[in-house]
Amino acid sequence: MEKKIIIIWSGQFVSLLSSSAVNFAVIIWLSLETGSAEVLAYAAIAGLLPQAVIGPFAGVFIDRWDRKRTMIFADGFISLCTIGMVLLFYAGYFELLYIYVLLGLRSVGSAFHMPAMQASVPLLAPESQLLRIAGINQIIQSISNIAGPALGAFAIGLLDISHVLLLDVAGALVAIISLLFIHIPNPVQEVLTKVSIRQVSVDIWIGIKAVTKNKGLSYLFLFSILATFCIMPVAVLFPLLTLQHFGGGKYEMSLIEVVWGIGMLVGGGLLGVFKPGISKVTLINCMHIVLGLSLAISGALPAAGFILFTFLTGIGGVAASIYNASFTTVIQQKIDPTMMGRVFSMFYSIAILPSVIGLLSTGFIADNIGIGRTFLILGSAIVLIGLISFAIPSLMALGREEEKSKAMTIT
Repeated sequence: MEKKIIIIWSGQFVSLLSSSAVNFAVIIWLSLETGSAEVLAYAAIAGLLPQAVIGPFAGVFIDRWDRKRTMIFADGFISLCTIGMVLLFYAGYFELLYIYVLLGLRSVGSAFHMPAMQASVPLLAPESQLLRIAGINQIIQSISNIAGPALGAFAIGLLDISHVLLLDVAGALVAIISLLFIHIPNPVQEVLTKVSIRQVSVDIWIGIKAVTKNKGLSYLFLFSILATFCIMPVAVLFPLLTLQHFGGGKYEMSLIEVVWGIGMLVGGGLLGVFKPGISKVTLINCMHIVLGLSLAISGALPAAGFILFTFLTGIGGVAASIYNASFTTVIQQKIDPTMMGRVFSMFYSIAILPSVIGLLSTGFIADNIGIGRTFLILGSAIVLIGLISFAIPSLMALGREEEKSKAMTIT
């Protein structure tokens, strides 16, 4: 089992590294070319909306299709779209619209790849190792977040955007090759012989009920969605806060991305090495508070406070890493493997759709309220979400169920 996971992680690491480099190169290019919060918001929407719209439908098929083939197909589709975009740029068709289209097509591939990957892990590892594996997965993502921006900044400094995009193609190819060497088991289920709107709707509803039948899990989803709604606009404004508020440039933008990645690396490392003595629900609530505080304080800093902003960004990375790993593990433990693909897809979609509304107003908010105040307001809202979470009995009971399960296992 461990050998399979190592092979998957090796391929995914290269793919994540190349994607991180390309994504950051695109952000630098858009920020320097336009300096517009609206343009960055539209780019974020293009990268999120397709995944949000088709996510629930994709999840139905992920649960019925071979998950290994699904990941290979998704990586291959993203590569073909990227190659098509490179050819357009070579031919002289070079506009912002094409960047948006590329981000949208990548989002379609991610709608299948990400949930299929998450749904495959419980089939390859015992439940007792899920949090540790989630922590190590955060380490891999963190290393990509550290090295990716540096690679992206270096690439965009030497090459034009069309050449930089080819890095993504190379990374996806390595990920596909690594998947060819392993077998991923699929849960026993009925074969999808006929596609119908009614059947897809029924399957989506089954996925929704898998979450809503557990009141504590429903609240966990709700608060995570509310937090995502607040985080998305702030994430888009990070480059502009560095450029406009703190007067930074390419180097400072790269530094902030690297520090965020280091924070995520530390958070994943802590989970990979140590088993927390508190429940994952309590961890999630605490990380909401820590992340919210780091964002709110960052927004209140003066223009000369870049060093402290860098430190707070690292703290936020630690909190985000621990939160992501803990949330993913709770879902993997509480949801039946035959429904996990649609549940992960449903969460991504439900979390992203409200965030798109927030992103649409990002330009207006940044221009009228100010980027710093936006960080302060939305960070404070995330802190409030974390505090309220502790006051919900059914949500905290979800954590106590986990602690009882641990005690029974030890006994």
